[in-house]
Amino acid sequence: MKLMKYTLMVMLVFLSNAAFAQETNKFTKIQEFHERKWQILITQAQLNPKEIEDVKPVFLEYENLLWKLHQENHEFFKSNLKNAKNVKPNYAALNDRYIDNEFKEAQMAKNYHIKLRKILDPETLFRYYKSERDFKRKLLQDLKDRKDHDNH
Repeated sequence: MKLMKYTLMVMLVFLSNAAFAQETNKFTKIQEFHERKWQILITQAQLNPKEIEDVKPVFLEYENLLWKLHQENHEFFKSNLKNAKNVKPNYAALNDRYIDNEFKEAQMAKNYHIKLRKILDPETLFRYYKSERDFKRKLLQDLKDRKDHDNH
């Protein structure tokens, strides 16, 4: 559970950093990110052509909803912490927003799962989820390696 929360927080930071890019570049970069993730998922989960066709819209919908949620939260936290040097942040609101976000992500994941299990058999869905976890783990490792490299 801690790994999942850490992963989500790192992804939030990663995706939030992408939000600073120009509008046109931002959309392109997130599309490229989703496409790279999608290619890894279909390869590692060994989806057949019919599964690829059926799952891709569900995948893109989920990824775009997550991205939107992360952008909204990034703006909220950024605006609330922006003047932290002058005014004490409203920690109660920040804490509530954090928990609400966790709950929304869990609801989205549940809805995603319900849609996927209608499309994929249990074994294939297990491989699909495993490939998502592997992707997140690799992303975190790449970020760590980049940070370590930049510090040397």
